[in-house]
Amino acid sequence: MTSFTILTAFLSLVGFVTTAGAQSTDPTIGRHLAETICSTCHQIDASSPTPSPNSSAPSFVDVSRMPSTTELSIKVFLRSPHPSMPDIILSPDEIDSVAAYILSLARK
Repeated sequence: MTSFTILTAFLSLVGFVTTAGAQSTDPTIGRHLAETICSTCHQIDASSPTPSPNSSAPSFVDVSRMPSTTELSIKVFLRSPHPSMPDIILSPDEIDSVAAYILSLARK
């Protein structure tokens, strides 16, 4: 196998992995998940006329604007159990999408 063949195969693999990763993060899917799962406790966007249904659950807009909020902090939070939250199990792609949705709220 030549160096060129190995390099071409490697670059193809990197391109595939990068494309697959980019496709798994979708703020639209994150919003849908937030509407169907999280909205029973959280206000999930700024356009809702009422505050969070659960007064101890912060709105997603507030979460997005916290200085400590990063993509990593949201992902770690969603992968960790919390006594005040139901035990919701999301796939890695779903977590990525919810994180992308929450982060998109900070810009609005």
